[in-house]
Amino acid sequence: MKQFGIDESQVRDLVGAVAVEPVEDEVAMADLFARAAWTCITEPGDGVAGMLVGSLGASTALTALLETWTIEHLIGAVQDASGVVDDDLASRLDDGLQRWRHRLSSAEVIRVLKQSARVSAGLLVPGHRLWPRALNDLGDRTPIALWWRGVPNALLALENAISLVGARAATGYGEHVAMEAAAGLVDRGFAIVSGAAYGIDGMAHRSALASRGHTVAFLAGGVDRFYPSGHDELLSRIVSSGAVVSELPCGAAPTKWRFLARNRLIAASSSATVVLEAGWRSGTINTAGHAAELGRPLGAVPGPVTSPNSAGCHKLLREYDAVCVTNAAEMAELAGSMTQMAFDSFDDPEPQGAIGSGRTSEQVRVFDALSTRAPRPIPDLARRAGLSTGAVIGALGTLEMEGAVRLRESGWVRAR
Repeated sequence: MKQFGIDESQVRDLVGAVAVEPVEDEVAMADLFARAAWTCITEPGDGVAGMLVGSLGASTALTALLETWTIEHLIGAVQDASGVVDDDLASRLDDGLQRWRHRLSSAEVIRVLKQSARVSAGLLVPGHRLWPRALNDLGDRTPIALWWRGVPNALLALENAISLVGARAATGYGEHVAMEAAAGLVDRGFAIVSGAAYGIDGMAHRSALASRGHTVAFLAGGVDRFYPSGHDELLSRIVSSGAVVSELPCGAAPTKWRFLARNRLIAASSSATVVLEAGWRSGTINTAGHAAELGRPLGAVPGPVTSPNSAGCHKLLREYDAVCVTNAAEMAELAGSMTQMAFDSFDDPEPQGAIGSGRTSEQVRVFDALSTRAPRPIPDLARRAGLSTGAVIGALGTLEMEGAVRLRESGWVRAR
């Protein structure tokens, strides 16, 4: 038996090095390998890939991609397996196939698995006892798998967690509130979830560690390359007693699009999300939007009305029906309402606002894939962005009209 053209013995060695627990069953081993491959093939939050893997299973879905099943064959298999009947299914699958085929590479999957083993990163899949079950509320946009480094108890602690998020350019007021909130929530038995960014995120993680609590950081790139680099020491400390998690494979770079997609994991993994400080166009608003969309309780800490760093919090209180919270006790109460309800380098890739500049997600992804120096042809951009060539061409047309990109003889570049 071969997986992705790789001998079974090699597959077993590669998977065994990243599996959370020993894998003896051949079906489970094939599933783990296929899910690892899918993290290399798709971009985070790809709902079509999630639907296909959920319907057929990761291994069968990968086989369908490698054997170039026809759209009719795929539709029949999906309908037989899940009963899904969707008038747009054919076009969605066709678009998906065009996106994924650019990234079909067994060499890349082998590299990712070897690099993951080198840094002691594990591969976590839905259904495992350590899997954060709250992520399943994302439906088809649930991660196909998660790469992680850390201690198992930190992942188990996500059953009772609160996300503390906020601006990178935090004030002393915001950092003080974050420190007090994280410490108070840890004392009340909550794990702290955030994104390891500068400012509020970093302070929330540090305070949780200082209080000897559990903290989990969701990254927008591979768990082998900590971002931001200035938080390398902090993230290493989190690995020692908490967990660093990403749906992207080792070696993947953070981009604006990936930060936006990552934010849904921060919101979904917790019982509640609290925004401690945020500007009017802060990327934190995106996380708050995911929490509201998922029906998670959303809290915001008010600040001085004259402070632009609190304008985003006031916006959430006014427009998103966020609850005003001022201390750890009120934040814990907010989370309690959830229980009752049912319970290549980047200068600054993290977004300051939503998808920004009025651009669509496809335009953001294409812009992320461009370089200011090295011209890149459309097929290369399609592979980097995880989009079809047609979608890339359409996005480039709009970006060119904006003056944001330029066409050179050998490809496209960002306009300086």
